[in-house]
This record gives sequence, C-alpha cells and structure tokens, in this order.
Amino acid sequence: MSRIRSSRLRTGRGGLHVAVMLPAVMLTAGVVPREAAADKSLEGIACRSVHLQYPAEPAVAFYNEVTVEQSAPGTYFCVCGFHKGYYGIQGLADGKRLLIFSVWDPGDQNNPEEVDAEQRVKLLHRDDAVRVGRFGNEGTGGQSFYDFDWEIGKTYRFVVTARANGKRTEFGAYFLDPDGSEWKHLVTFSTLDEAGSLRGLYSFVEDFRRNRVSATQERRATYGPGWVLSAEGEWVPLVKAQFTADSNPVVNIDAGEKEGRFFLATGGETANDHTMLGDVMAIDRDDEIPSLLKEWTAASRDEQ
Repeated sequence: MSRIRSSRLRTGRGGLHVAVMLPAVMLTAGVVPREAAADKSLEGIACRSVHLQYPAEPAVAFYNEVTVEQSAPGTYFCVCGFHKGYYGIQGLADGKRLLIFSVWDPGDQNNPEEVDAEQRVKLLHRDDAVRVGRFGNEGTGGQSFYDFDWEIGKTYRFVVTARANGKRTEFGAYFLDPDGSEWKHLVTFSTLDEAGSLRGLYSFVEDFRRNRVSATQERRATYGPGWVLSAEGEWVPLVKAQFTADSNPVVNIDAGEKEGRFFLATGGETANDHTMLGDVMAIDRDDEIPSLLKEWTAASRDEQ
C-alpha cells in the first residue's frame, strides 16, 4: 500500500518552523492507503495534515497552482511535493509569509553536520533574494526561503524541475509572481539520486503551530490545474488525486473537486461532506497548456 507518511513539526534554520513531509511514492489509482495507528497526542492540539497524492508517471517538471481560501498563523501549504522534497507557501506565527523549497540528503540521519560532504545536498543556483541553509531533526538536506507576502484569494504558480547529472539529480524551483511578468528561478539543489525525474507527486496542508487554538482554525486551499512534463517533452494534465491524511484521529477534514481543481480543508468547523479518506477523485479537463507555462518552457530552455 502507498501513502504519505505522517508530517511532523521541525524547527528549521534561524528558528523558522518548517513543514515536513517524508517522501511519497507513486500511487496506483484506486488503491486505498493503509492508515497509521491514530496519534492521540495530536487530538485537540493540531489540525490534521491532509494531502492530495497525484498518480503520474515520472516527470522532468511539475507545474501546479494554489489559491489559499482560508488560513491561520502557523500553516504550510505545499504546492509541489515530490519524492525528494517539497515546495510551497508558509505563514508564520508572527504573520510573516514566505516560500520554502527543500530537498533531502540520502539516508535517515537527523544531524545535518554529521553528513559527509559528498552525501550532502549541493546548492547550484540561488536568486539574490533567497536565503539558503541546512536542516535536520527529521532527515537532513538543503532548504531555501524566499520572503513573499502572499494573499488570501490570489492564485500563485509554481514549477519544480528535475534533471539528471551523473549520480545526482538537480531539482529547481521556479515561481511566477502574479503582479510580475517573468518567472523567477529561485534555487536549484542537487542530491544523490540517479533517477533524474520527479516521482510521488503530492500537495498538502499542515498546521505546524499546534497550540490547541490552532486546531480550532480552518485552513483551506484549492490546487491546480496541475501539469507534468514527460521525459519525451509532452505536458500531461493531472486529472486524479487521492485524499490522504496523517495519523491525527480528528475527523474535521475534507477534500473535493471545485471548478476543475482539487481542494483541501482541515480544522475548525470543517465537515467531511465531499470525499472519504482514501478515495481517488477525478476531474474532467479539456483545458490547453497555459500560455504562461509555454513561456516558462521557452525561458527554461534558454537558461540551459
């Protein structure tokens, strides 16, 4: 059985709280995940972490969009998650908002300073506005932060790429500011991974403040339309998503379809009115590849 393992709290570089998702694996449509034993310690303390897992073939690029409809301090909205990392937007307890892109080292170690230099994630590119560092405590790796005051109700667009380079794969993070006209290449990390592709794609919503009050506050976001770029150069739409969650036993969670996109909701007065946990949702899509995605494709080729 396939599932995303439980997300947990980690304190990252500089005291920033960082949402963590351990690697997902590619789903087979219709497979219901085996849920972990209920973690009663989270009940009444945190909103349940909820996920969308996208069945897809290995890809060299993953495009996705997010519109946050309701949030609270201490929330991470992962937009483009994959087997070696995650990319999305975060709201800190002090009101600060930012983007985070992280990539794991190989292995199960937790102390970032104990990882041999040749085993570590390497930084290959960094925009001048991006901060980078190492993280630990639940796996280790490289992490980047881009300060950005995202807003409720606005749609934001993300791309993650994968490119093989010997025994390593280079993972790049791109972002399109809705008030701007160009894609930003924020950062590229490389890690030991010979596959040269993105696998186990997912999105999620997580409450990482976990102070009891946070469990009473709803978090809701809509994702998509998503696309993946095959190794043959074809953009393929993501039309299915499986609804999964961590081991927190609370039931005020939901997911569903909304105007050709998928939504996730957790916490507060959320009712499970649309999709049962473990179900696979499907949407009808006849949309063409967005022009802005064509622009990104052309710009990334020029960059290479």
